[in-house]
Amino acid sequence: MTDRGSKRTPGPLIVIGGGEDKEGERVILREVARHLNGGKLVLATVASHQPEGYFEAYQTAFADLGISDLVELYVKDRAETLDPDKLRVLEGAAGVFFSGGDQLRISSQIGDTPIEQRVREIHQAGGLIAGTSAGASMMSETMLVKGTSGESYKIGDLHMAPGLGLVRNVIIDQHFAERGRFGRLFGAVAHNPRELGIGIDEDTALVLQDGRFDVIGSGCVYVVDGAGVTQSNIAEARPERALSMYDIRLHVLSSGDTFDLARRRPAEVPDVTTSHAIETPERR
Repeated sequence: MTDRGSKRTPGPLIVIGGGEDKEGERVILREVARHLNGGKLVLATVASHQPEGYFEAYQTAFADLGISDLVELYVKDRAETLDPDKLRVLEGAAGVFFSGGDQLRISSQIGDTPIEQRVREIHQAGGLIAGTSAGASMMSETMLVKGTSGESYKIGDLHMAPGLGLVRNVIIDQHFAERGRFGRLFGAVAHNPRELGIGIDEDTALVLQDGRFDVIGSGCVYVVDGAGVTQSNIAEARPERALSMYDIRLHVLSSGDTFDLARRRPAEVPDVTTSHAIETPERR
């Protein structure tokens, strides 16, 4: 008999920057399979306006990784989230994997619906929730929707919206180094300095559980921390003006590194409480 006072630990989140390897070593997909331990995986293709081909691609990629029970969940509009047949797809699921596309489709089509509630129940019961590209961005409370890539951030050039909030106090961006999205993540953090900005490269993922995440894959994860910012022009400047921001902290993590979200620091690294100026010959 289960103790009424006991609480189950939520399952892991695997947050993927997009472009995960589906043919070679498949490090990230192997990690997904490992957490499922032979259980049923629901591939949610909700982010796509044209989902054809997604299921077949993942079916092939997962074929020899121990995932034999893979099913697709797609809704073309919010009305379909009320269809009992759609909800039944999630029955018995050990995990849900959100594919890429448009993150606003995920939040607008399933947000505050029985499908979202069931996804949360799976997670709270210890199930895996994974997402790639758009499926990564939607996991945060504040979701990056649109902004210019590959150039410095202009103050009026950013669109954000509520995500599903599976992980709190972060803003997630994907295809990060490949599409030059540093400027827009700096802009997002300037708007929300209490939240960490996390940029994830392609074929790279963070595996998040118990307030910490491990990095896996071939690229890097960039963590932008604006808590110590002393000045920015985000509130005063004209919309076409480039962002300026002082004293921002940046961490660059690669496979095998761990980050503690509560401490806002890489694990096993001491807290930095004071800054030490470098002594140059002129200053001696």
